[in-house]
Amino acid sequence: MPRAKITRGDCEALDRSDRLSAFRDRFALPENLIYLDGNSLGAMPKAAPARIAEVVEQEWGNGLVRSWNIHGWAGLQQRIGEKIGRLIGARPGETLVADSTSVNLFKMLSVALQVRPDRRIILSESSNFPTDLYIAEGMAHLLGKHHQLRALASDAIEGAIDEHVAVVMLTHVNYRTGRMWDMARITERAHAHGAIMLWDLAHSAGAVKLALHEADVDLAVGCGYKYLNGGPGAPAFLFIAERLHALVSPALSGWFGHADPFAFEPGYRPAPGIARAAVGTPPIISLAALEVGVDLMLEASQDEMRRKSVALSSLFIDLADQLLGAFGFTLVSPREAAQRGSQVCLSHPSAWPTMQALIAHGVIGDFRAPDILRFGFTPLYLRYVDVWDAVMMLSAIMESREWTHAKYQVKAAVT
Repeated sequence: MPRAKITRGDCEALDRSDRLSAFRDRFALPENLIYLDGNSLGAMPKAAPARIAEVVEQEWGNGLVRSWNIHGWAGLQQRIGEKIGRLIGARPGETLVADSTSVNLFKMLSVALQVRPDRRIILSESSNFPTDLYIAEGMAHLLGKHHQLRALASDAIEGAIDEHVAVVMLTHVNYRTGRMWDMARITERAHAHGAIMLWDLAHSAGAVKLALHEADVDLAVGCGYKYLNGGPGAPAFLFIAERLHALVSPALSGWFGHADPFAFEPGYRPAPGIARAAVGTPPIISLAALEVGVDLMLEASQDEMRRKSVALSSLFIDLADQLLGAFGFTLVSPREAAQRGSQVCLSHPSAWPTMQALIAHGVIGDFRAPDILRFGFTPLYLRYVDVWDAVMMLSAIMESREWTHAKYQVKAAVT
C-alpha cells in the first residue's frame, strides 16, 4: 500500500507537540528566512550581544587588566571546557577550550605520536575534512621521512588498522555526506591494535549525543561556531582522556599551558592536567560569546535534541522522495538514521546554481564541491514547517528552471 503523502498540516502538528519549540525564541533569526546551515555557522543566541557588550564595556572598559582576576578571565578556557565536556560525555577535567580546530588537531596528533613513539602511521579517510588531512600531512613532513599520513577510502579504514598505526584520526560525522561512524566500535578496534583514537567532533558536538568516556576515546577536537552557536571563528575545544595527561608534553608549549604562567620562568613546566594543552592568551570576547551558546545547549535535553534532529532530517528525506524525484537529485546521506548525523546531503550536477537560487528565495543551505547541496538540521531553532517549506521551494525552483539564470552561475569567494 503506498505511503500517504506528507502535508504541511502534518508538519504544523509536529511543531505543536515539539518539546524544544520554546528554544526558537532564544535565537535571533531573520523573518521570512529558513536557516539550514547551522552545521556551518550556528545562529546567534539573543543573549549574545548583551553578554559581549558587558564584557567590552564593563569587564574590559572599566575593569581593564583587573578583570583577569575580578571577572575570572584566567579560568575561562577551563570553565567553558567543563561545560562542553558535559555535552560530549567527558569526565571533569578532560576538556579545554583553546585555539582553532586545526591548531588543536596539530596538538592532539603530537600527543598521539608521543604516546606511540615506535609507530609512524597516521591513518585517516581520504574524504575527511581537508584541514584534518592538511594538518596530518604537515605533521608527517615535520617529523621526517619515516612518518606518513595514510588516507584511505572509508570502507578500507577498519581493515587498515594494524600494529604499524600510531593514531586513527577520523571525523565522527562526514562533512560532505553526513555519514556517522560508530564511535565505540572504531575506538575499540583501534585500541585492539594498540593505536590511539582521535576524533574530530566538528559536525557532532551539539547535534549528536556523544559519550566519549563511555566509548573510551583517547583524544578529540571540535569547533565552537557550528552547533554550539558560538559565533564566526569561535574558539575550538579539545579533549584528552585523563589517563593520558601525565604523558603529554605539549608540542606547542605556550605560557598559558605553564604550571605557573606569571612566575615568568625561562624554562617550560607543563601545568597539571588538561591545562597544559593551553598555549597563548585566550580571546576573552570570543570566549564570552561561545559560553552563551554552550549554556543554551545545556538547558536542553540531549536525548530530545537527538530525537528531533533525526525526525527533521528524516522528514527532509521523505519530502525529497515525495517532491524531488523527477529533478535528478541523489541522496548522498545514509537513509538509516543511526548512521546519519544532523545533516542531509543531496548531489546534483548543477548543485552550485541550484543552491544560489534557493538562497535567493530565503532558504539558506550550503554547497560543497563538486556537486553537493548540504542541509543542516539544528533542533533548537528549526521547525518542521521550515523543512516542508524548504523542500517545496527547492521543488519550485527546479520546476521553473530558475537555477539556470546567469546570475546564479557565478562562483563566490566563499562557497
